[in-house]
Amino acid sequence: MYGIDYSKPTVVLLQDTGIGVAETAARTCYDSFEKSENEALRYIERNMPNDEECKEINAIEDSSLLDDLAWTYFHHSILEHANLSFLIRGTSRGVLQEHARHRIQAISVRSTRYTMSSIINAFVASGCCKDSRDFFIDKILSFDMFVTSDVGYNKIEIGAMYDKLKYQSKKIENFYDISVAKSSLSFLQEFKEDAQALFEALENGKKKRNVGDAFKHIVTDNVKVDMVVTFNLRSLKNYFTLRNSGAAYFQIKWLAEEMMKVTPSKYLDLIIKNK
Repeated sequence: MYGIDYSKPTVVLLQDTGIGVAETAARTCYDSFEKSENEALRYIERNMPNDEECKEINAIEDSSLLDDLAWTYFHHSILEHANLSFLIRGTSRGVLQEHARHRIQAISVRSTRYTMSSIINAFVASGCCKDSRDFFIDKILSFDMFVTSDVGYNKIEIGAMYDKLKYQSKKIENFYDISVAKSSLSFLQEFKEDAQALFEALENGKKKRNVGDAFKHIVTDNVKVDMVVTFNLRSLKNYFTLRNSGAAYFQIKWLAEEMMKVTPSKYLDLIIKNK
């Protein structure tokens, strides 16, 4: 697409709460437990459920009432009682920005603040060799950190990262103090003539905390991120409607498609018309 190849994200459904609680909520609204096709819900017409009966409620696979409310009466608030959590790997920071616009979700994302040490270590180590830029580019290429899979394009991205770090290293007097853990500073002298050995020593040493605070600006929207997102079913309906459409940004459309693939049909039947 657009002359550049991209990798697609992978998604796993970590947990889902079931539709039984959503039907319980709906029947609480209408005081109609006795009309349910699910025995566990008919039972709680006059009884509070115990642990075993709650398990039966959470195991419910079909609900005619939820189907009617979702597709005939458009009473979607009851869908908020069902939640799904997805583990997402290999989407982009650009998609993360799009995701943030869906306000009703819980989202936890791989942090650049705490996870950039290997990039900085590669740059610090590259200073030990004559072809420092090439060393840095080759090292970062091995990290597989971009959603773009075009090597030539990725080398341009990495070269820009190197140039930014090089510029910053000249502007900041205490550059190594903010980029390398105090206990690892001695490695700079110990391995000053061996870039690979210095890189390995820095990688095996103590990681500098919050190193991304000073350097997160060097990465672009092309960088891969991992995240866990939790949607209630009503919000997931909105997400799939907007993001699995031809008008959506192509990378988030890919993500929505992968999320739909791992979403059980008992949920899709309530939120996707003629899926």
